[in-house]
Amino acid sequence: MRPSVRRSVYAGIAGLSLAGTVAGCAPSATETAPATTGGNAAGTTAAPSPNTSSLAGSGSTYKDGTYSADGNYVSPNGTETVGVQLSLASGTVTDVQITQHPSNPNTRKFQGEFAGGIAAQVVGKNIDELNVSKVAGSSLTSGGFNQAVEQIKSEAR
Repeated sequence: MRPSVRRSVYAGIAGLSLAGTVAGCAPSATETAPATTGGNAAGTTAAPSPNTSSLAGSGSTYKDGTYSADGNYVSPNGTETVGVQLSLASGTVTDVQITQHPSNPNTRKFQGEFAGGIAAQVVGKNIDELNVSKVAGSSLTSGGFNQAVEQIKSEAR
């Protein structure tokens, strides 16, 4: 292969590698949502209002109100729990609160980062569209969040 062609091939491979790296580094949320302590270890609780909303095209109906659930996820330190409280109006998330249940300093750090960035990811979105994967550098906490959202969706129907 000629040297100029070889450089072009290497430059193309390096560019693809860089593009893959940059795509994996998408910006995460930096807005702050209030984090609470304590929590509801009993599972799902709901305080729905008598209003209901029908989500166009989804066939789902959710009662307006505030719902809470705990979700579990596995971290290198074992099973962890995160509390989620969502307020719904017409199937749209109007508020989110995270209750941290840290079992160690690492969990406290990541759940705190998650709590600080989750509102920017979910407030204003349809509950059926929620499926977070990484928030403010925390990727494992999202598994517990998504599990809690599924419980809340069942309760709100």
